[in-house]
Amino acid sequence: MKKLQILGTGCPKCRELTVRTEQAAKELEMDYEIVKVEKIPDIMSFGVMHTPALAVDGVVKVFGKVPRLDEIKEMIQ
Repeated sequence: MKKLQILGTGCPKCRELTVRTEQAAKELEMDYEIVKVEKIPDIMSFGVMHTPALAVDGVVKVFGKVPRLDEIKEMIQ
């Protein structure tokens, strides 16, 4: 099971990243879990200073923007 972590405090871009990530995982028919990391110290522990960010199994794949659906699919596979 892949752990897909959304790093962000709940802003509109963070919510959009959550929606797109879940859509990408469903379209890929993955076994996944989405975890929201919303506390600033927890986000900073990933080394991320700009949100939203997406981490896969603890590895940051993108931060500071909401990637396209096809880009997310590549990141989470």
